[in-house]
Amino acid sequence: MNYFSTVISLLRDRKDFLTEIYDGIGLKSKMTALLISSSCFFAVYGAIIGAFHSLPQVASSAIKLPALYLLTLIICLPTLYIFNALFGSKQTIGQHFTYLLTAVSVIAILLCGFAPVTLFFLITVNDYAFFLLLNVAIFALTGVLGVSFLYQVMKPIDEDGSVSQSVKVRKNILRFWLILYGFVGSQLGWTLRPFFGSPGQFELFRAREGSFFSGVWNALMSLLN
Repeated sequence: MNYFSTVISLLRDRKDFLTEIYDGIGLKSKMTALLISSSCFFAVYGAIIGAFHSLPQVASSAIKLPALYLLTLIICLPTLYIFNALFGSKQTIGQHFTYLLTAVSVIAILLCGFAPVTLFFLITVNDYAFFLLLNVAIFALTGVLGVSFLYQVMKPIDEDGSVSQSVKVRKNILRFWLILYGFVGSQLGWTLRPFFGSPGQFELFRAREGSFFSGVWNALMSLLN
């Protein structure tokens, strides 16, 4: 099976692709293809950002970046599925998981689109704080675009096109879940760090301290000073 052809199908024939998910057609093959292809895209970008430090960091980041997005999805999936089911959704957990994988795949593809830009600054700028903030901005932008795609895909409507109280509640659940997804992903990324590898000896993981937001603030202050 050509896993990457599934991603191409998502990009070119998005409406038909999403309709098949809604109808429960070929979910297992879609899940497998999206999971493998997005992991490859994330691994490529992870290797690029890890190259800022060393070859061990290249290998580490190539593994940890796909793991970051998959673990975030797995952590947040039960919350979305249970609350949607509670308020009238008839979709299975497999359909929910496949929808979420489409959004993750979109993020992975967007990151690969930024890969040449990141590689350019990797070669031309030797400033850890700048490189860190550049990638935080790239991850934030691709993440926003990915969750926006997911919101449009999973935004509930009634079969007759009307908007019932149940649909309104599920829309609010989805909005809340997207914010939760962003927070979980940010903090999990902080927990799995380093991805770039700060100057000094290679570290597979760092001690748990502070939060993602305090880390970004410190990097920003370092760059400005």
